[in-house]
Amino acid sequence: MTVYADEPARLGESRLPDGRLLGWAEWGPSGGVPVLLCPGAATSRWLGFGAGVVEALGVRLVSVDRPGLGASTPAPGRSFSDFAGDVRRLCGLRGLGRPAVVGNSQGAPFALACAEKGVASVLAVVSGADEVAAPEFAPALPKELRGLVEQTACDPVGAEEFFAGFTADAMWDMVVEGSPRCDLAVYREPGFAEIYRRAMDEAFVQGAGGYARDTVLAMGRWPFALDEITVPVEIWYGERDTSHSPDNGALLATRIPGAIHRVVPGTGGALLWTHAESILTSLLEKAATGR
Repeated sequence: MTVYADEPARLGESRLPDGRLLGWAEWGPSGGVPVLLCPGAATSRWLGFGAGVVEALGVRLVSVDRPGLGASTPAPGRSFSDFAGDVRRLCGLRGLGRPAVVGNSQGAPFALACAEKGVASVLAVVSGADEVAAPEFAPALPKELRGLVEQTACDPVGAEEFFAGFTADAMWDMVVEGSPRCDLAVYREPGFAEIYRRAMDEAFVQGAGGYARDTVLAMGRWPFALDEITVPVEIWYGERDTSHSPDNGALLATRIPGAIHRVVPGTGGALLWTHAESILTSLLEKAATGR
């Protein structure tokens, strides 16, 4: 039986200079090559990827709770730049240097902010939430999503209040109801489902404010310059993924100099777990060669 995710080897919180805590989890050898994960929407440090693979590849995988989620102290009004600064400080505290970074789902724009700010040495965007507020996507968005994008643009405070009404149960239902069969085979696998639900439950332990802030940031126009990212970037999508990007990252790849765009046939949004070895192997090669 394939094991898609397992429990962390190490859990902890690090105190930032302003007194806030950032929660983190680690897998793999403590002396391994650092790979920092920006996890998806409404999940916490508990949900990693590459069970068995990180050990075999010598990867020290570190997943970080964004402020207000899981064990991390809320930071009302925080920005993408604020998060990149938090990660830079965490890297100093945890001896991560300039790590390779993986951004999954709603974690993708936060990972891109880390790359743009020079915190990351190399980046993999995997099933990333795209910039749905980009004008090029307006005609392609489903009516409900287009309405949320417009509301976020016109009334970000009201949009944040709306998203603050979500719960872990609602998020789980949204994932299951919107996923193709190939993804459900992963999400409903008993061992994975237990870890996924635990990650969601922990993400909402302080309420939905962290998720709401993440969503308003991700659903608005991104304030960072994608064309100024200079580190190697790979963009991965599953061919059957219909929930993360209107064009499976094709436009996003053209906006980042030198980005490699990979669309994997026969797979969906669970690509991070079904193709962990390929993603990590390619990431490590780029980290070693710088290209």
